[in-house]
Amino acid sequence: MSARFPVKKSSRAQAGAEPGGAAAAPALRARVIAAHGQLLRVRTGAGEEAMARSPGRDTPVVCGDLVQCEFDARHEELRIVGLEPRSGALYRSNARGKGELIAANLTLLLVVVAPLPIPDFYVVDRYLAAARCAGIRAGVLLNKIELGSDPAIDQEMLAYAQLGLDTQRVSALASTGIAELRTLLREHTAVLVGQSGVGKSSLLRALVPDSAATVGALIRDDEGRHTTTATWLYALPGGGALIDSPGVRDFAPAIDRLDASGLGFSDIEALSAQCRFADCLHLREPDCAVQQAVGGALGARRYESYRRLRRLYERLHEAHPAARRRH
Repeated sequence: MSARFPVKKSSRAQAGAEPGGAAAAPALRARVIAAHGQLLRVRTGAGEEAMARSPGRDTPVVCGDLVQCEFDARHEELRIVGLEPRSGALYRSNARGKGELIAANLTLLLVVVAPLPIPDFYVVDRYLAAARCAGIRAGVLLNKIELGSDPAIDQEMLAYAQLGLDTQRVSALASTGIAELRTLLREHTAVLVGQSGVGKSSLLRALVPDSAATVGALIRDDEGRHTTTATWLYALPGGGALIDSPGVRDFAPAIDRLDASGLGFSDIEALSAQCRFADCLHLREPDCAVQQAVGGALGARRYESYRRLRRLYERLHEAHPAARRRH
């Protein structure tokens, strides 16, 4: 267990208690490694950890955020007083069609699939689209290869590799491919995402052996009870960091974070340069190079995946007209 921050009660509030008081202690820079509502856990560059209070509901803070903390002498706790600019932020659409932040400062997103449960590659495509629009490197990780190969899955993995995405095959159970995965993760702040049951927790334990004990111990709510967290950031042995996120049944990217033209589908974007109309949606327009490529350069399932996301995008825009692509 890492030590608590050696915080001092010479904070801005205390220093300002009387004229001529000592100068306020400088804010402490840290990274958020766990979050549960307004309760957060942060870690300094020296590896020291402590609980910290969120700045408020109007300023969401998530795993991966870099923050400035000060000690609140009145409440005997660390408070986050500053949030550094984010890069590589992953968002999803909530029930109201608005973007909801999942994790920040990511450099790699890996979508985990497995022979069982049966992969939903439409969900995979949506994660990949969100990553591309956020400027996050992405890939697909096939776990549980000890269950044997599936020609349909192999075909999808080949198609993703041809798009230039990172693709790896691993077995957390047999430790196959784990060394190669460590090498990929070494220079990144990465997040594992995917359906429930694909073995993300098993992969995490293979990569960070003491992760189960860490999760069970560190976050308590205001009444001192242990709580679970939506996401947790782990430092990887040998370098890099890994964020684990809960499994999902579905995922919709935040529509105000998507590029309106190709929605984050790199193959669609490449083909669209040959379309007759610059604003072609690649659905029913004449002389559409994307539609003409279906079944050839563009797989039918991949095109259907684009169509489904396009329909969702248009539907949410109609329901929430204030949503606009943010640049």
